Amino acid sequence: MGYVRGFPPGRSLTRADLESMPHDGHRYELLDGVLVVSPSPRPLHQRAILRLIVALEPACPATHEVLPAPVDVILAEDTVLIPDVVVGRRDAFTEQALIGPPVLAVEVLSPRTRHFDLHLKRAKFAEAGCPHYWVIDPDEPRIRCWRLGPRGAVDLDSPTSCAEPLDGYTETASVAGQQWLELNEPFPVRLRPADLVSSHRG
Repeated sequence: MGYVRGFPPGRSLTRADLESMPHDGHRYELLDGVLVVSPSPRPLHQRAILRLIVALEPACPATHEVLPAPVDVILAEDTVLIPDVVVGRRDAFTEQALIGPPVLAVEVLSPRTRHFDLHLKRAKFAEAGCPHYWVIDPDEPRIRCWRLGPRGAVDLDSPTSCAEPLDGYTETASVAGQQWLELNEPFPVRLRPADLVSSHRG
């Protein structure tokens, strides 16, 4: 992935600049006025997204909607992010985008986006008030879930650490392989990481 600063020079980029980007298979996002370009994802990445949506859709309340990327999530004039899976209130979606923080943002990691998804993007969603943030590592496979709250999260680089990053997320679950993930928020869901990446549906 790449970070591209400045066109035109002298100011940060905005939503209007983002709308001029080509439709070339890349993902273009804005983080504090900086253009972030991600390459096309792997089939494993897309499989995890599809299976996750299949698991979330039946449990999602009628007042909310589950959608895959690309859906622009507009957090500010200079910050437009595209989660791999987004859950938002139906009344927050316009014809072009989701306005404001989603109820749940999910990212599927890849080697080129890992740092961005685990640190920069997560912190920006926390700052915007997104109550739930999940990350799926399809290579392990593992699902990690965070909830926004008054206390910090478990340190990303050390699962046993009690360090409290500034973003305010608390890790509520971390399951791998055939372990079941069972959560009641943002709505009841039960799934296994292995089922998200299996080459066949069982």
